[in-house]
Amino acid sequence: MTPRFPLPCIRGRIARSAPLDRITWFRVGGPAEAMARPLDRADLRALLAGLPEEVPLTVLGVASNTLVRDGGIDGLVVRLGRGFAEIRAEGGSIAAGAAALCANVARAAADAGLGGLEFLSGIPGTVGGALAMNAGAYGRETADALIDAEAMTRTGDVQRLSNADFGFRYRGHALGKDRIFLSARFRGVERPSGEVRAAMAEIAAAREASQPIRTRTGGSTFRNPDGAKAWELIDRAGCRGLRRGGAMVSELHCNFLVNTGSASAADLEDLAEDVRARVRATTGVGLEWEIERVGRRGGGAA
Repeated sequence: MTPRFPLPCIRGRIARSAPLDRITWFRVGGPAEAMARPLDRADLRALLAGLPEEVPLTVLGVASNTLVRDGGIDGLVVRLGRGFAEIRAEGGSIAAGAAALCANVARAAADAGLGGLEFLSGIPGTVGGALAMNAGAYGRETADALIDAEAMTRTGDVQRLSNADFGFRYRGHALGKDRIFLSARFRGVERPSGEVRAAMAEIAAAREASQPIRTRTGGSTFRNPDGAKAWELIDRAGCRGLRRGGAMVSELHCNFLVNTGSASAADLEDLAEDVRARVRATTGVGLEWEIERVGRRGGGAA
C-alpha cells in the first residue's frame, strides 16, 4: 500500500505501508497506508499541519479493543508514544498522558494513596482509548472519575474539555472523532495504599479467572444490552466455542473472541456477525459491537 499523499516531516517516526498486525491484540489486520509516531505535542502539531485536509486520520493506542480489517487502513494512522505517557499525582488527582496505560494510572494512584481508580487496572488499554469509549470495568467507568481532558483538533488547537463537555454515555461520548486526546486528569479519594493494592489484586484475580487474557483476543466484543449481559445471551444462543476459520468464541468468556493462531480479521468479524444473528434468532435481542472495527475488508471491500 503506497501512500497517495506526501508524508509530513516530523522529528518522530513516520513510515509508509506500516504493518498493524504486530500491534493489535488480535494479531490480525492489513497495513496502514502510513503511520506516524510524533514525539510530543509540538511534533503532533507539525504532523497535522503538514497533512492534507482530505487525508483520513485514525488514532490507535495499543489496539486492545480494536479489530483492524485485512485490507488495512487508508490515510494516516497516528500512535502517541512515550512523550504522551507521563503520569503524575497532583494532590487528590492523577494526571496522565493519553498514551499511558490505564493499569499504570491505577498503580500510580495506589502509590499516591488514592482510591477510586482501581477499576482502571481492569482496562487493558490506554487513557486515550478510555476517553474515546468511556471504558469501564468492575462497576465504574471513565466518566465516574474524569475531571477534565485535553485534546488537539485537526487544526492543531488544544482544547480543555470538562467531564460535562464529553456528554458521556455507555461506551461512548458525544464529541465526535475530529480530535486527538492528549491527556486527562482523574479524581481519586484518599485511601491507604495497601487497601488500594488489595482491591487491584482482586480485580487482577477476577480477570485471570474469567477472561482469556493470555490469548490473542480483544476486549468485550459486544455491549451489554439494557437489563442484560451480552455473554449470557451469547451462551443461551449456544455460541460458546463456536468457530469460523481460525477464530473462536472463547470457552472461558463467550463475549470474547479468540484468534487460535490462524485467524484473519474477516474470520473474527464474520464469526461475531454469526453470533449476533444467532442471538437475535434465539432471544430477539440485537447486540451492538463494542470492539472498534477500522479499515477495509480484504479484497478492496468497504
